[in-house]
Amino acid sequence: MLNSSIIEVAIGLSFCYATLALMVSTVQEALASALHLRAHTLLDGIKSMLNDPHFTGLARDLYSHALINPHDDGQALNQHALKHKPSYIQPLHFAIALTDAIGRTPGHSGRLGDDIAAVGDVQLRRALQGLYVRAGGDMQQFQDGVAGWFDSAMARVSGEYKRRSLLISLLLTLLLTVLFNIDTVHLLKTLWQQPALAAQITAAPAALDRQSIDLLFALPIGWSHFPPAFDRAFLLQVAGWLITAASALFGAPFWFSTLQRFMQLRGTGAKPAEAEAPTLARPEPTRGGWGAGT
Repeated sequence: MLNSSIIEVAIGLSFCYATLALMVSTVQEALASALHLRAHTLLDGIKSMLNDPHFTGLARDLYSHALINPHDDGQALNQHALKHKPSYIQPLHFAIALTDAIGRTPGHSGRLGDDIAAVGDVQLRRALQGLYVRAGGDMQQFQDGVAGWFDSAMARVSGEYKRRSLLISLLLTLLLTVLFNIDTVHLLKTLWQQPALAAQITAAPAALDRQSIDLLFALPIGWSHFPPAFDRAFLLQVAGWLITAASALFGAPFWFSTLQRFMQLRGTGAKPAEAEAPTLARPEPTRGGWGAGT
């Protein structure tokens, strides 16, 4: 069985990382919604897929289609004139809209081969002709092929979006880590010396609510004076910030799951005595705090 002090320290660290990761996720989702990051990423991916970087050809025609952009009037001459940008497009709807955008007579499958041959971009024309030949001229099979092509292209776009999101998460995590002075080295030292601090965490809130914030503030984090002195201790503090940021990037689900496991381990052993349970008012750590002087 693990030493009870080790379990209490692990509980405190896991809860801190989980709450920080949850805060980052909440802020990131708010930014993505406010800035329409998914919609812009999807638009850039379609422009790249259709070789229409200036949004003057098939990409513009596609976004004017009611299946793709039903909330727009279909009159936009450039992407800045779009009144609405969808965040998600069904592959079949993309295939139908692209077929209509290519065809001079939408829905007329008999001249689709001629319409594809008239596409101006060489690379796009070759791709569409290859799909058309494999479909044997059948409209449904051609649209199924276009839908599969769209899925493959969007998989690459999703990968790019995830890499971009990871970078944003890292920057937000570092920002919040420094803002709240969540130093893993100091946190580890204080929790090891005062393991009863982590005993206050009797539940693992899975949402960012007042309870989780109160519990987070009960831990030895925060600033007692700012700016810090730029000495050897500050270098150790920076190392603690980096460890915190790197750990929080594992995500809230990972840390909440880890926290629950440590809570179960603590439940199988001797519980801390009532006399050892601290109040919500934090004892004075050697550094950090949320009181006066912040």
